[in-house]
Amino acid sequence: MVQHVRVAVIGGGQAGLSISYHLSARAIEHIVFEKRRIAHAWRTQRWDSFCLVTPNWQCKLPGYDYQGNDPDGFMVRDEIVAYVEDYAARIGAPVKQETGVTRLIRGERGFRIETAQAAYSADAVVLAVGGYHRPNIPRLAERLPASIQQLHSSTYHNGGELPAGEVMVVGSGQSGCQIAEDLHLDGRKVHLVVGSAPRCPRGYRGRDAVDWLADLGQYDLPVDQHPMREKVRKKANHYLTGRDGGRDIDLRAFARQGMRLYGRLTDYAAGSLRFADDLEGSLDAADASYNNICATIDRYIEAQGVAAPAGHRYTAAWRPGAPARALDPAAQGITSIIWSTGFCADWSWVELPIFDGAGYPSHSRGATSMPGIYVLGLPWLYTWGSGRFVGVGRDAGFLAERIAEHLTAAGELAVS
Repeated sequence: MVQHVRVAVIGGGQAGLSISYHLSARAIEHIVFEKRRIAHAWRTQRWDSFCLVTPNWQCKLPGYDYQGNDPDGFMVRDEIVAYVEDYAARIGAPVKQETGVTRLIRGERGFRIETAQAAYSADAVVLAVGGYHRPNIPRLAERLPASIQQLHSSTYHNGGELPAGEVMVVGSGQSGCQIAEDLHLDGRKVHLVVGSAPRCPRGYRGRDAVDWLADLGQYDLPVDQHPMREKVRKKANHYLTGRDGGRDIDLRAFARQGMRLYGRLTDYAAGSLRFADDLEGSLDAADASYNNICATIDRYIEAQGVAAPAGHRYTAAWRPGAPARALDPAAQGITSIIWSTGFCADWSWVELPIFDGAGYPSHSRGATSMPGIYVLGLPWLYTWGSGRFVGVGRDAGFLAERIAEHLTAAGELAVS
């Protein structure tokens, strides 16, 4: 027997729960399939000191704004898990936990959803699984000495779980910078391989930079109005932290305190890691991003006549000097490497013609080229806020309307 449901939502994270809220508000029957437990990624794929980098007031799931008394603070990992779990319970989401979807195809009645437990059919399907499916670790990792413990950032918890010795963190996006800081504060000797991620000020002219950017409408800017258009979806997020009340992350300051910085990792050969000569350029580009954000806020303050303290610009107090182009990790005493190199998407279980030449779901504001198939929760699905608590609910509301229209049209076609 194949159970039929009007809408199947695949993924029980904040995106899947948000669309569940809007479908329930329209009395549309649906099931949410969650491969593991609600808030699994927040619970298991974040380190012990993890916290949000956006203020708590931006936690705005549909019908459930942040409930605490510290809107300008930054929720830590366990508080985030509780927030998502509480939301699922509050809205009564029909979630089937520990039920992973293994295959999605066209079926005799709409679409066929296969799981290890049973098969289902649906008139519409929402793919709310995000785009971060498998850890992305470079192949050269296979050639490193067995004496070096390797792990991906998604499995790092704290420095106490690592062997004694020095640690290399590869990647300077949000996770890489924060993990490097976590180890640095723990007293470990850290080596950080720096990439092209930009940086953002934490506070500027008397307010959190996120507050200014929200006033500027940056989180509401549609992707088709961004100067980079769809290419912005591949751009790394700015690095900063909400730790200890929030602060800038300044890699140059870390270097002055003893952290060693390197350019991009290019190879491992003859017992040595090899690095590109681009460290200074990467640091300069990150600082330029920081100062451009400050300048944007300055222009807004002037145009609006807002009373605010004087601003400033970041100036580099440390320069790399002659770049390190090679390093023997074993000789240096590096006993562990943390790959903060992001994730790869894995849509292999979706056997439908909805992907572009790069394997990305082709869509317009979440509606794919195939009627009845939708995507939700992807970075820059429609705006900068789309992959965040602050914006996913709006995208879910929009798609719920499109789904209702699709179901109505499908029903009318069936009757005729």
